[in-house]
Amino acid sequence: MRALVVYESMFGNTQKIAEAIAGGLALTMTTDIVEAGSAGRSLAGVDLLVVGGPTHAFGMSRESTRESAHDRTSGTVVSRAGGIREWIAALDADGTPFATFDTKAERPRLPGSAAHAARRHLRRRGLRPVAAATSFHVTGMEGPLADGEEERARRWGEELGRART
Repeated sequence: MRALVVYESMFGNTQKIAEAIAGGLALTMTTDIVEAGSAGRSLAGVDLLVVGGPTHAFGMSRESTRESAHDRTSGTVVSRAGGIREWIAALDADGTPFATFDTKAERPRLPGSAAHAARRHLRRRGLRPVAAATSFHVTGMEGPLADGEEERARRWGEELGRART
């Protein structure tokens, strides 16, 4: 069994969550992890796809929200060449089972979720959801992750892997 984790990250928080999920999946499946701008378009040989990104403007990021994130930091953003929205739109869909996740601010609690939006887009492309969209929390726009979120992501990855094997 092979899992593929595709993520988009601005400040590294979503990347840390993706790595933790991949670590959990790796206990039961061969697992690859790739940033969305570098991900291929084919899912050949993938038994489980996990897709995640940060919640921007109540959903998946867009070029304008990524530019805004870049302008707000003195550091470098992780995802510079497109995000999960563009990757999903160009994906060669084939009915692959999938799960989605996002990172979003713990406070204030705002509506919207990149994970829910990605789930809708993937379903429209013909992929099959196998888990509810899941959110992991950051304490501010640039992070850090809220306490315990990396461990929770690892456990979620383990659960996904066990359910698929």
